[in-house]
Amino acid sequence: MFKISRYIKGYKKETFLTFFFIILEVAFEVAIPFLIAKIVDDGIKGNGGTGNLSVILIYGSLMIVFAILALISGVVAGRMGAVASSGFGHNLRQAMYYKIQDYSFQNIDNFSTASLITRMTTDVTMTQQAYQMIIRIFTRAPLMVIGATVMAITINPSLAVIFLVAIPVLTIALYLILSKAYPLFMKMFKKYDKLNASIQENLIGIRVVKAYVREDYEIGKFKDATKDLHDTSKKAQKIMILNGPIMQLTINACTIAIAWFGGKLIISEVMEIGQLMSFISYVMQILMNLMMISMVMVMITMGKASVQRILEVLEEEIDLINPLEPITEVKDGSIEFRDVYFSYSNNLNNPNLKSINLKIKSGQTIGIIGSTGSAKSTLVQLIPRLYDVTKGSILVGGIDVRDYDLKALRNNVSMVLQKNVLFSGSIEENLRWGDENASIEEITSVAKHAQAHDFIMDTPGGYERDLGQGGVNVSGGQKQRLTIARALLKKPKILILDDSTSAVDTKTESLIRDALINKLPDVTKIIIAQRISSVEDADQIIVLNEGEIVGIGSSEELLKNNNIYREIYHSQLKGVASDA
Repeated sequence: MFKISRYIKGYKKETFLTFFFIILEVAFEVAIPFLIAKIVDDGIKGNGGTGNLSVILIYGSLMIVFAILALISGVVAGRMGAVASSGFGHNLRQAMYYKIQDYSFQNIDNFSTASLITRMTTDVTMTQQAYQMIIRIFTRAPLMVIGATVMAITINPSLAVIFLVAIPVLTIALYLILSKAYPLFMKMFKKYDKLNASIQENLIGIRVVKAYVREDYEIGKFKDATKDLHDTSKKAQKIMILNGPIMQLTINACTIAIAWFGGKLIISEVMEIGQLMSFISYVMQILMNLMMISMVMVMITMGKASVQRILEVLEEEIDLINPLEPITEVKDGSIEFRDVYFSYSNNLNNPNLKSINLKIKSGQTIGIIGSTGSAKSTLVQLIPRLYDVTKGSILVGGIDVRDYDLKALRNNVSMVLQKNVLFSGSIEENLRWGDENASIEEITSVAKHAQAHDFIMDTPGGYERDLGQGGVNVSGGQKQRLTIARALLKKPKILILDDSTSAVDTKTESLIRDALINKLPDVTKIIIAQRISSVEDADQIIVLNEGEIVGIGSSEELLKNNNIYREIYHSQLKGVASDA
């Protein structure tokens, strides 16, 4: 809690007021048993047993006033505590969300999506609840224990020994319970991640599940995940439920012992009836608040597991950061790879890319081809610094990409990833991701370049048509054309298309390619493709194999001197002939 205490910022006043009103509440509540003793001993038994009405009225009125003030203080403390804890939870979620936005691809790879969602929801809620219990109950309960103990010792020190013996017994029992439960709570939260991952995967791929009639399999997988979570939770709860019986046993034992020995003290006239009543009230206050402390400790134990998971997100070291004096202007779209090596695990003994040396002039059209797993996507992801090179350097516009301001660099590099992602909202809203201030004419122009304008206008609503979650209302080919249009709207100096026309027919792909070459002559275009026809008109074609460049040249040159390119070319040519 200390590590994340800085996220209380903005709610310190409410936290302080919670403490203040709890102190007032405790002071009034601790005074009430003392007033009861005065009413009984000095009021009811006063004047030789005949009673003293004025004493009863005075102390009775004080007791009522103190009870009302304790109630008001408790209500105000509760409200302030709720405001402070909800604000604390808000700040935590916001800090995590902002941190994730700064993550590089490498950082994101360290967490699953389901785990991040669990941490931002379940874990933050648990931490928020733990914080509220700390500033309210964990403040009130110890103060009540201290105040009631002082008053009880004042009434009868010898009788106070009974519950003073009980306190260390309860402390040891609580420590043993919590030390056993904490590892199980850590496991339980990991099971939450697994369950959320199962749900998320099923909901995203629900159409595939139904198409393959795999509902029973998915239901079975979900049952296994819930059972796993249930079993782990059950183990933790089995340990935690011991807390209640142990506390209750201690309270009952103390009550019986105090009643027994207190009764003897009254018979021997060492103690008054009102004092015993007051003493029992203080003992009950002590033991009940010890029970509250044990409940808070249980919550803190669960909260501790959540805090640890939250801190893993907040303390994740971001590997891509801006230089101290970043360059904010990209001169042109020229690209140069200088002896580049890259490994996702930062292990150069097993690199994903090795010895990449490459020069691309500004405005050129470059094709990249190679077998699956040859690191084509990895190569282009290094250009906008989605990952950093492990060794070597990459220059854009003649400057090392690590010297640029990250936003400035990425604003000048438009990238259409393999997995096309659209968001809920209209077509126009999705296209404006490229430039939120673009005019409708600019939007229409890029849509035409991407061969998307006609199908947009043919559908009800046109550019205002709602795409649904993840763009479910458009086909795969239409989705690809919309993501290309979105990328073009950025007016980049470098455009990277990572196999982003695979769902488009060859005629439409040819039109898109011609538009890119003719309408964007100054933009460097890098096209990754599986089809030879997608790249054979490029200025240069790069052939990748197992993370190495094994050929560079035009289609004609590669057909003459590159076996891999020739093999791909002829295999696809045979496929076309066979289709014909």
